[in-house]
Amino acid sequence: MRTLSEPSYAHFVPRVNKLRTAPSGEPGEDAAPLPPARLRTALTVFFALDGFLFAGWVVRIPAIKHRTGATASTLGLALLGVSAGAVITMMLTGRLCRRYGSHTVTVVCGVLLSPSIALPAQTGSALTLGLVLLLFGAAYGGMNVSMNSAAVDLVTALRRPVMPGFHAAFSFGGMAGAGLGGLVAGGLPPATHLAALTGIGLAVTAVSGPVLLRGGPAAPPSEQRAANGSEPSKGMSARARRTVVLFGVIALCTAYGEGALAEWGALHLGQDLDASPGLAAAGYSLFALTMAVGRLSGTALLERFGQTRTLVTGGATAAAGMLLGALAPVLWLALLGFAVAGLGLANIFPVAVGRAGALAGPSGVAAASTLGYGGMLLGPPVIGFLADWTSLPVALTTVTLLASTAAVLGYSARNATNN
Repeated sequence: MRTLSEPSYAHFVPRVNKLRTAPSGEPGEDAAPLPPARLRTALTVFFALDGFLFAGWVVRIPAIKHRTGATASTLGLALLGVSAGAVITMMLTGRLCRRYGSHTVTVVCGVLLSPSIALPAQTGSALTLGLVLLLFGAAYGGMNVSMNSAAVDLVTALRRPVMPGFHAAFSFGGMAGAGLGGLVAGGLPPATHLAALTGIGLAVTAVSGPVLLRGGPAAPPSEQRAANGSEPSKGMSARARRTVVLFGVIALCTAYGEGALAEWGALHLGQDLDASPGLAAAGYSLFALTMAVGRLSGTALLERFGQTRTLVTGGATAAAGMLLGALAPVLWLALLGFAVAGLGLANIFPVAVGRAGALAGPSGVAAASTLGYGGMLLGPPVIGFLADWTSLPVALTTVTLLASTAAVLGYSARNATNN
């Protein structure tokens, strides 16, 4: 059960920006032409697409590394292009969501993300790889802020902690993308594979995008927030800002591990444990599967045990799993460690971003996402440098350190409120 000092989840979610199935005629209230269930389905598809495309790219990193002739450190520098592109656009995306609505921005970013996935396979050097990854990172970062902002609005409408369900869709998409990549890694060139992913991404966006656009708010988002008095950027207290930063750092600590496994997990299994290309890709697929399963149970866990126990237990579990995954001497133990790490990390990021969004709307989502995805995207180049200085298994143990830090910070946030 929840600790006595910890507020219930509903206490965290103010009744602002609430979606409605029909206009009530009351001034200042949002009106959604579609029921929340329809919007939830369309938004879930975008989360799944995001994970599918990202995983399709990461499982082909070993082949693209070979094609460009990059070392571990130069590959790490090239991967920094994803980080730079994403972090630059994340805060801008928060402002765009406030002006145009998070649904519109999500669809636009989906259109941009799909073709950008094909660019890395067309490069022949680490320098050009880093440059095209700037574009990929910009689209990826923008889509993550906008779709999480839209998800926070739906959480507000439903008054239930359903955010983990959206991130479960991301994980299932990642599992599917990694699984497909593993199947074709041995026989299909990266350029052909990633070009096919572009076509899939554009087709999915064409089908689900109009549904999301029809479900947007009837009035401009800035007018709605001014009408209901919930504009977050002008009235947030200093304590609320500190809380947003706290949850952003928690997101950073856990996203660091997700990025590390996504972009170095396959290389670790193949290089250090002699796994075949298919089995190496299956390592991230297994990680994504257990993360998705954990997130499917996230709503029930939050409602029964509360935020604090979910965060602390998840961080400790991820730390133990990643220590095993990084240092195990045989393949099956490393795969077990990846699976345990996925279970532990599953619900920490959704809780952190959801709380930041409940406090500060798109601005809170943008701030927490910038920190969180900054950890996901900056972690891989950091690990690349550490791998050159020490070894890749030792570098991966930094995931254990940061997961433990997330558990400690999660406990320190046990009394956080909206005040």
